[in-house]
Amino acid sequence: MTADVWLPLPADEVPGLPDGLSYRLWDGGSDYPADPADCAFYVVPYMKGSEIAVRPLAAMTGVRVVQTLSAGIDHVQPGLGALPTGVRLCNARGVHEASTAELTLALILASLRGIPSFVAGQEKEEWRSGFYPALADKSVLIVGYGSIGAAIEDRLAPFECARVARVARSWRTTARGPVHPLTELPALLPEADVVVLSTPLTEQTKGLAGAEFLGRMKDGALLVNVARGPVVDTKALLAELESGRIRAALDVTDPEPLPAGHPLWHAPNVLISPHVGGSTSAFLPRAKALIARQVTKYAAGQPLDNIVLTTG
Repeated sequence: MTADVWLPLPADEVPGLPDGLSYRLWDGGSDYPADPADCAFYVVPYMKGSEIAVRPLAAMTGVRVVQTLSAGIDHVQPGLGALPTGVRLCNARGVHEASTAELTLALILASLRGIPSFVAGQEKEEWRSGFYPALADKSVLIVGYGSIGAAIEDRLAPFECARVARVARSWRTTARGPVHPLTELPALLPEADVVVLSTPLTEQTKGLAGAEFLGRMKDGALLVNVARGPVVDTKALLAELESGRIRAALDVTDPEPLPAGHPLWHAPNVLISPHVGGSTSAFLPRAKALIARQVTKYAAGQPLDNIVLTTG
């Protein structure tokens, strides 16, 4: 068995790694730590972009596992065609749920309760009192009901929402109620006060929140994107924001990073955070635990967790 394991952080900082393997540190630098052909288990550098993520894949002729540290796998998909048959691609389910759900609630509450306006008022020494929307009694629609979507609903539970509706690729039931298929979005959107996007980026979801989707949202509704930037059509969103009809809170954008001078920076009724849904103090402990668990299972020949697909 090929024994090289490529890690984006030092092996001595990851408790629980099994003995008997060669751990190579590579976090996206120009030089590889060893011959990529000898790598059996590749942990993709976190938040370094698709170009770095896929760079060594074509040369990893002996790789058996590709492990991302993100919930999404879109950044490695362009390189999957170069991999040998039978490579297991695993995502980071269980790592980002708490942090991403936490930020989602923060964006919703900050947007509804007018926190950006209060910050601006403080800078100008203005007392901006008045009545502001509450999350209580609002109808929330979660588009993308995987583990992150479920974690978001967990945190909505104490806020006395009037209704939480769930949408995923296909219909299913949960302990909290039905999950509607994407085909039912047109009927669900007009009923929602808050629409949360937490779906993976796929060919089906790219541009999902386009002009038709946004046009079906009710006047004054809030769009929250903690998925991927291209899930939203930026041009269509700008048109709706500039009209004043809807609001948005975005942790991800298209393009990303959002360049200086882009009109989205100064569009009305938008709150932007710089893709920090998973980048918190909760990340490293969970990421290290995932890496140690997966490498241990690989070394022992046991089934891996979080397998998204197998090549070939």
